[in-house]
Amino acid sequence: MRRRTLLQALPALAGWTSLDASRAAERPRIRIGLTAVILADQVAFLSRWGDYLSSRTGASVTFSARESYQEILDLLFSGQLEAAWICGYPYVLQQTRLELLAVPIYEDKPLYRSYLIRPASKSNGIEGWTDLKGRVLAYSDPLSNSGWLVPQAQLRAAGLLPRDLRRGFFAHGHRNVAEAVAARLADAGCIDGYVWETMRRQKMTAAERTEVVWRSEPYGFPPLVVRKGALGELTQQLRLSLLAMSQDVEGQGLLQALNLDGFAQEPGGIFASIEKLAAEQARVS
Repeated sequence: MRRRTLLQALPALAGWTSLDASRAAERPRIRIGLTAVILADQVAFLSRWGDYLSSRTGASVTFSARESYQEILDLLFSGQLEAAWICGYPYVLQQTRLELLAVPIYEDKPLYRSYLIRPASKSNGIEGWTDLKGRVLAYSDPLSNSGWLVPQAQLRAAGLLPRDLRRGFFAHGHRNVAEAVAARLADAGCIDGYVWETMRRQKMTAAERTEVVWRSEPYGFPPLVVRKGALGELTQQLRLSLLAMSQDVEGQGLLQALNLDGFAQEPGGIFASIEKLAAEQARVS
């Protein structure tokens, strides 16, 4: 009797499963690309953040981590992503194709700095940019403001050209820059100050084994952007969901993990200094 009841129920269960799958398929997708976040549990964190934004936008929000900004841009402009968390440098280069979604707030401001770091404990004689002649320098990414663009300007100001270094190389990520310097694979490294400070806060070994010898002026914090026309009305829903994260307990927990105060809607003008550096770099390249 029980078997007969179960068999009779199976078609109904199958119907509900199909209906649920159909409804899930009908939900709009928001695929967000980003470079690696500074967390040991990155996959779990991005899943939680995606679920949080999904529940508030009504869309299916997923995050996709990639090694470089160029990979993210390629996916974004080929239609495989709708949004991305990128650096201010690629934003100013591609701003005609992108719409600002939100800018993170760090230490009460939508700003961050570029750092020059060296191995800690034992000085290697590097006190600033002029000391890099004949040394090995680690960069983050060719499209990173703090990890490449700012350093190029500082090398020029110090009267140095890239060929004056013993070697320069890309570590493909700010955390990797710190690890390369800590392991003495590089004499110094160019890193996002927010990333280094967050690594130190999380007591990561690479931050504890390096120290800051130079800090830049403030620049617009790496923004979240949307490919123009990709999301329509969902753009505003996603923006509002990000802006409201600091207003509820779950959102605050996610922000705390990222070492951020929140997100804000900022004018593109906060990236003017990066745009100026990009123009200078284009002239000398």
